Amino acid sequence: MASNSNEVAVDMTPFFVLYKNGTINRLRPSDNAPLSDDPQAPVRSKDVVVHPETGVSVRIFLPKITDPKQKIPVVIYIHGGAFCMGSARSSTFHNFISSVVEKANFIAVSVDYRLAPENPFDTTYDDSWAAFQWIISHANGKGPDSWLNDHADFAKLFIGGESAGANIANDVVVRAGVTDLDSKIKILGLYLVHPYFGIENDQLYKALNPTRNGGCFEDPRVNPLIDPRLKSMACKKALFFVAEKDPLKEGAMNYYEGLKKNEWNGEIEVMETKGEGHCFHFFNPKSEKAAELVNKLVDFLKLE
Repeated sequence: MASNSNEVAVDMTPFFVLYKNGTINRLRPSDNAPLSDDPQAPVRSKDVVVHPETGVSVRIFLPKITDPKQKIPVVIYIHGGAFCMGSARSSTFHNFISSVVEKANFIAVSVDYRLAPENPFDTTYDDSWAAFQWIISHANGKGPDSWLNDHADFAKLFIGGESAGANIANDVVVRAGVTDLDSKIKILGLYLVHPYFGIENDQLYKALNPTRNGGCFEDPRVNPLIDPRLKSMACKKALFFVAEKDPLKEGAMNYYEGLKKNEWNGEIEVMETKGEGHCFHFFNPKSEKAAELVNKLVDFLKLE
């Protein structure tokens, strides 16, 4: 019997409801944080379409430049939202990145990938990989964007994100490890904020992958410990952020512990925030614990 079009597959109220017919009801209105092109502003920003055929774009953040010849680190940010929500234009992500850029003095590139379920689950990964390739095409100073050409130091590249975006970022770094990158490009660090690496009986994964055999832990993107490419992961250091009350904490810590035992021989660290839940720093950005998270991230992004 065909399932009713209104039959719920996953209810993630107050964020969204996913139905068994593959449609979604996003319960929070989308917003578009304004851009700033004022050279005197602490952080300037602009949107750039990187793949006209798919509409994949990035939002680039540039701190105030005092020395036009100075090259500064590049940080790629991939937003979360359970693969179904969010945008680089969202004020939540825009404001967070702007504050970190101002503190750490680097160029940030926020990826705006296509969302599920309107697009296949794999698209979130493939769009982010395409954006990564576009970003690093500026390593020779001859890419399509002047900010990246003029100011980006690709020998100091960091990649990360939060929640589903952290999982996607991890996949980008794993793929980069088995890709012949330009010698000018060095991925110094991977930062994973409250990352998704699977949960038991993951109904959302099943709903977004209706034709895939096996559960989330059989997918090497969700469970990188089964990926033979992991030992070649392209970064030197990885920083995990977990929250005590986050249901995703167990998956993150399983990956953290497994990565320590893996042939990948980079440095790894974890910061746990007690008494807080998933992505608490977005819901209470002015709290002391949110400030501690941001300061830890800024310190990590200043590593050589």
